[in-house]
Amino acid sequence: MNLILTNARLVTMEPGLKGYLPGSPCCLVIRGGYIEAVFDNEQEIAQLTNNVGPDFTLLDCEGHIVTPGFIDPHTHLIFAGSRAEEFEARLNGETYEAIANRGGGINSTVQATRSASVDELVELALPRLDSLIRSGCTTVEVKSGYGLTLQDEVKMLVAAKSLENHRRVTITTTLLAAHAVPPEYQGNADAYIDYVADVIIPHVAQHQLADAVDVFCESIGFNLVQTEKVFSAAKAHGLAIKGHTEQLTNLGGSALAARYKALSVDHIEYLDNEGVLALSKSGTVATLLPGAFYYLRETQQPPIELLRELGVPMALGSDLNPGTSPFAHLQLMMNMACTLFRLTPEEALRGVTCHAAQAIGRSETLGQIIPGYQADLAIWDMSHPSELSYQFGMKGLKHRVYAGRVEHVI
Repeated sequence: MNLILTNARLVTMEPGLKGYLPGSPCCLVIRGGYIEAVFDNEQEIAQLTNNVGPDFTLLDCEGHIVTPGFIDPHTHLIFAGSRAEEFEARLNGETYEAIANRGGGINSTVQATRSASVDELVELALPRLDSLIRSGCTTVEVKSGYGLTLQDEVKMLVAAKSLENHRRVTITTTLLAAHAVPPEYQGNADAYIDYVADVIIPHVAQHQLADAVDVFCESIGFNLVQTEKVFSAAKAHGLAIKGHTEQLTNLGGSALAARYKALSVDHIEYLDNEGVLALSKSGTVATLLPGAFYYLRETQQPPIELLRELGVPMALGSDLNPGTSPFAHLQLMMNMACTLFRLTPEEALRGVTCHAAQAIGRSETLGQIIPGYQADLAIWDMSHPSELSYQFGMKGLKHRVYAGRVEHVI
């Protein structure tokens, strides 16, 4: 697809303040789905637009800002069932333990997901994906973790990848088999971790079903020894590493992940100074998930100031899932990150573009508007990028460009 955007005010998200401030109207040349060149000289622009060939489409951006397409680096998009009744029950005073004892909680999602076919999981996921797309997304990371058997984890990963057959979007997949101890292994978490490391990871790697492996390293999840076994298996099979760490307690999972050169550690509300230092040395991204923080009414905030001080890149994800963050809108997450965590609008935008690209291992092709990168773009009816964090729910996205093709117009 060959495309020329004219009158485009680019927010390139290159390093430094210049990458955040909209430039003067310019021309962006896209060839074969990739950014080829940027022209900001009036004479060059006039010559280019007057001599455009028949193999190019011309789109006038009318002076609107153009950002990289948004990237959601942390979702649990594939699942079946609903937890709305549990939400209501908790508000009516029922405890999470009581809900879990009657079959609720994550086990209810596991049972519903196991019962669904690939086609049913895709059908359920598409409206969620469409909501993310309407908020400017062109790339979405999707985790497994509600199957907890080889067959059902594979089913979730296959459903996730097949979303690319239904929408113009890039899907990256993450194996999160170490999400919870399944009913079959209750009281024997070590045996389940052996199954994940020795059976599930090798199969998933052999069939190229996942880009990365994740672990819920937490007091109610898996301990450091169990987590390291999964990380070691992932590394041995050539898969990248991510971690759900320091969400509820400080076990040291982030520092462990950093030693394995993890792409990202996510949640991190209880991350300590040692953990932040480990991230800064390893280049691991800190992914913030304000939706879960808000939904669970948490009070312990991530160490934003120290992350800034030590230059740790901060990504921003929806954590879209049925139990703790049932939200499918990245602009809402940007607003939450600013209001709850006191990120700046620039930090929030970097969190869903260039830093999110780092968090999924795609920083060489996605997340910035520079020659050689994939032409995934969002054109906004806005004058300044701070508006993206300031509001949500109102029309703002005018055009969505995926791989050089104008895909979505509102």
